[in-house]
Amino acid sequence: MESMEKKIQRINALYHKSQKEGLTEEEKKEQARLRSEYVANIRASLRGQLNNIDIQEKDGSITNLGEKYGNRNDEQETGEKMGAGAKEGTDGG
Repeated sequence: MESMEKKIQRINALYHKSQKEGLTEEEKKEQARLRSEYVANIRASLRGQLNNIDIQEKDGSITNLGEKYGNRNDEQETGEKMGAGAKEGTDGG
């Protein structure tokens, strides 16, 4: 598996190539796949951070955001098992 840093470098290389000379259909598909993986990784990372935040309520009680709003499945966040509707942005999240 490629590291995220290498994926970002490839995304940037494809972007620069697209500006200079254009991309083949295969490169366009690769670019879309890499961008999707990047966004899924960022979302999963952010979700992990938010799940570890505790907030002190006005009454003094402590509420964990992950428990309050539900620890969403990492597979769902990375899109590995999403249905077609979810890929189109209709997953409600």
